[in-house]
This record gives sequence, C-alpha cells and structure tokens, in this order.
Amino acid sequence: MNLKTPETLKIISETARDFAEKNIRPYMMEWDESQYFPKDLFHQLGEMGFMGVVIPEEYGGSGLNYHEYVNIIDEISQVDPSIGLSLAAHNSLCTNHIYEFGNQEQKMRWLPQLASGKSIGAWGLTEHNTGSDAGGMSTTAVRDGNDWIINGAKNFITHAISGDIAVVMTRTGEKGASNNATAFVLEKGMLGFYAGKKENKLGMRASETAELIFDQVRVPDTHRLGNVGEGFKQALKILDGGRISIAALSLGIAKGAYKAALKYAKERKQFGKAIADFQAINFKLVDMITEIEASALLIDRAAHLKNKHQKMTREGAMAKLYASEACVRIANEALQIFGGYGYTKDFPAEKYYRDSKLCTIGEGTSEIQKLVIGREIMQ
Repeated sequence: MNLKTPETLKIISETARDFAEKNIRPYMMEWDESQYFPKDLFHQLGEMGFMGVVIPEEYGGSGLNYHEYVNIIDEISQVDPSIGLSLAAHNSLCTNHIYEFGNQEQKMRWLPQLASGKSIGAWGLTEHNTGSDAGGMSTTAVRDGNDWIINGAKNFITHAISGDIAVVMTRTGEKGASNNATAFVLEKGMLGFYAGKKENKLGMRASETAELIFDQVRVPDTHRLGNVGEGFKQALKILDGGRISIAALSLGIAKGAYKAALKYAKERKQFGKAIADFQAINFKLVDMITEIEASALLIDRAAHLKNKHQKMTREGAMAKLYASEACVRIANEALQIFGGYGYTKDFPAEKYYRDSKLCTIGEGTSEIQKLVIGREIMQ
C-alpha cells in the first residue's frame, strides 16, 4: 500500500492546496449562499490537469493514479467540499465511464474535452422513484433504425444544468429484468434534452444538482457505450471506483473540520487556559484525528487495489461507509467545540457540518454500503 508518500504525491497535494487557497477559499461562502456553480473554476481545474486525473495522456488526461487522485479530492475538499464533490463526479462518474467502457473512437471524441475541462461531465442513474432500485428505472431507450429514442427523467444529477456531456443509464428491457439497462452519451444541445428543477440543498450548495429530462431525444447508436443490456453492470463498476472518491471527499471534510476545531481550541481561552487543555475537549480532538487516520488507511487500501486493477468492491464500500460516517461525527464535534460561534456562518464549522451529510447518501447510502459489504463477505 502507499504508506510512504512519494515526492510527486507531495507536489500534487501542495499544488491542489495552493490552488484551493487562492481560487476557492475567498469565494466559497458567496457561492454557498447563492448556490452559484463556478463553471469557470472548473475550466481552470482542467488547465491544472485535475479534470482528467486518471485518464491517460493519449486522451488528454494527466495519467496519474488513484492515490494522487484521492489526494487532489482530499485537498480541495478541505477548503470547499462542494468543489470537491463536483470534481469527483466529473472524474469518477462521467469521464471514467467513457474511459472504461467507450471504444477508441468514443474515447478520442469525448475524453479530451472532458479531461481539459473544456466540457463539464454529468452522469445519470438516479430517478424520482428509483434510487438504489435502479433496475426499476423508467427512463427508456427504444431502437429506431440506427438511432435510439430516449424518454424519461433523472434527478439529483450533478451538473445537470451546466454539464456539456452526460452519460445516462436507460432501460432497454422490462422493469426488474436482468441486463435491462444500456448506457448512452448525450451532448448538450440535442433536441429534447434539457435540464429541469434545480435542487435547493442543505449543503454542497456550490455543486449544482438538478433534473435531466429526455423528451423524444434521438441519439445515434454510435453514442451507445458497450453492448445493449450492459448498462447496469457498467454502472456498478463505476460506482465501485466512485465510492473511493466520496471517501476521499469525506476525508477532506473531516480534516478541514478537525483543523478548524483544533486551531480554535488552542486559541479560545476559558478559566485562564486554552479549551484544548481541558480533557473533555482534548478527548474530542483525539477521537477526531483517530477516525481521520483510520479513514485514510481504508481509502489507501481501496486505491491500491484500484491501481492494481484488482476487485475492490468490498474495500471501496468499506472506505466509503466508514469515512462518510466518520466525517459526519467529526463535523458534529467540530461544531460543538466552537460552541455558539460554530452555529454562525462567520466560522467554518457550520458549513462542514452541512456539507458532511451528503457523503452518507450520495453514490449509495450507508445502508447500501452495508448490503454490498455483507454480500461480499458471504461469498
């Protein structure tokens, strides 16, 4: 495993940290309050090589590995988890799906745009009535000669409004049947393809979330990823890797909340000494850093297996489950350490607290992670 940090990893982490401090921190509360998605920022991230981190250079990517990728997500998320979430969704879901399952022509067509940040990616699986039960999706694709006609809607889609390229799972068989889903790439501007309602969210407010709507969208068969009926199997493999990035996002939130709480606890004086010197506060900080270290090790193991192209369904789910639940606990304790100030927007704790909860929901709830892990250990 990657227990020793190579020099290149340190440089990448420092680069991401410096970028976040300069280009994100000054604006994050303004973006949060207004739910503004800073699309231009993602073009800048593309110039940094952060929009196609694990994509090979031949397709315009950075050609880095998963350890370097999770460090980038971690560093960005320590400053603003909303940006970390959008970066993870673009890389792990849309871009990676095309890389993993597209043919050479498809990769050459779409990956350079995505990896450079010239195009923003979206990924559509969830629907209003089908979250974890994706086999019952209502969005359909019906063959019409050399084209497919897609009808339906997806919700809770990151970059649904601002995205330029979307990978969308559709039903091409009967509801509940096996092998009933097929994935397609849709481009902004296709007739009948548009965004719907934008969600007004508790946290992650600078990461755009909205509906995708398909009204008789005609899509060429050349936009189909893989074979007909393989879409759900593809989605599960993509989610395996995506869960590592959500674990890294969770780790970044936890670190950001911990560092803010530690700094405040050292500075805040009560009864003639820093509150960090009181055992009640000190033990909170001890628990927080211990959970951070445990999360990091689980993420490192999953990333190691991903780099080796080995199965990591169980390990990815474990990393996501533990890190996401830990980040909620840590964000909660950070706010408690700040006391009344933590409940105000003048201090950072409340934003980490609001942002943390999504990590236990997105890309499979904690309950679904337990089902995945339970299934794996029973094999």
